[in-house]
Amino acid sequence: MNDERDDLIHQIIEIQRDIGRALARHQSPLFASNLTMRQLKVIMLVAANGSATGQDLAHNLGVTLGTVTGLVDRLVAHGLVSRHEDPQDRRVRRVELTPAGHTLLEEINDAGLRQYRRIMSHLDTETLRCLHHVTVRLHEAAAQPHEAS
Repeated sequence: MNDERDDLIHQIIEIQRDIGRALARHQSPLFASNLTMRQLKVIMLVAANGSATGQDLAHNLGVTLGTVTGLVDRLVAHGLVSRHEDPQDRRVRRVELTPAGHTLLEEINDAGLRQYRRIMSHLDTETLRCLHHVTVRLHEAAAQPHEAS
C-alpha cells in the first residue's frame, strides 16, 4: 500500500473510534447488563447461529470447554440462555437464547441504531447518498474471501 492509502485508512479508523466513543456516551442497555465481554460474545454467537454447543463456543472464543461451562452457567443464572439436549445427539447439550436473552440483544441493537440514526439525521441528502455508496462498497469488500495482508 502507498503512504496516502495507509494515511487515509488510519484517519478513517481514528474517526470511527471517535464515533464509537460518542455512541458510548449515551446510555445503552449493554452497560446496564453487567455482562462481561466474553458473556456478551457467547450471547452474540448463540444469537447468530440460533444455538451452539459448548465445543462450538470454545472454538469460536478460543477458550477451554471448562471456561465455556462457567460462562454459560452464569448466563443461565441471569436467565439469558438455556441448555437443551441436542435432538440429533443426546450426548450433546445446545445453548439457546431465552426470551430475556433475545430481548436484551434487541434492546442493545435498538439503542445503537437509534444513536446511529440520530447522528445520520444531521447529514444532508447528498452526504447520505455518498455514505450509502461507501457502505455498499464496504459490504462488498467484507464479503470477499479473506486474503492475508
